Amino acid sequence: MQLRFALTAVLAAMTLTACGSMGLNNGSLKYKNTKTLEPIQYPEGFTVRPARPLYPAPVIDPLALQHAPILENKNGKRFELPRPEETVERQAAVAQALQAQAVGRPQMLADGNGNPLIKIDGRADEVWKYIVATLSSINAPVVTRNDSAYEATIKVDDQAYIVRLLPAGSSNNIAIFNTNSGFADQSKATELLTQIYQNWPA
Repeated sequence: MQLRFALTAVLAAMTLTACGSMGLNNGSLKYKNTKTLEPIQYPEGFTVRPARPLYPAPVIDPLALQHAPILENKNGKRFELPRPEETVERQAAVAQALQAQAVGRPQMLADGNGNPLIKIDGRADEVWKYIVATLSSINAPVVTRNDSAYEATIKVDDQAYIVRLLPAGSSNNIAIFNTNSGFADQSKATELLTQIYQNWPA
């Protein structure tokens, strides 16, 4: 008995799956073959109220029908609304927005005078968020922070330094300065930038 029930259930499931995959005609396209019916003719001598259609059918130009969208599935057996498609412009805008928000990996380097820098690609405001998060994880308390100028004053061994982000197009440099705006000692700057590089968020 149980075996018979199991076989029946399996056959029913296979039948439903086959019907769905084959796209059998469910009658949803019959409206395309409708015909205009003549008004009802009553026997002579009958008095009836005038019949008025509740929903009058619109008169459509045959040329408009030829160019109407095809609202059916691939097999042409069922009514189906078209799926929305993203335009090329929309896809390009989304890709550009994601690329603009992406932040690259930091790279240690030095300028022509040997001052250490960290180069990183990405939008400046997004890169600055990463810098702020990194400063909170290194042994250098932030004394003041100016988000609009992309700089923060930190204190290391009772000495104040300025961590500054220098945007240049889609690329940015992180540098360490003294409070008098001159570059910090190269060895100290290297030590601080190395900590930033090693603690950069993944």
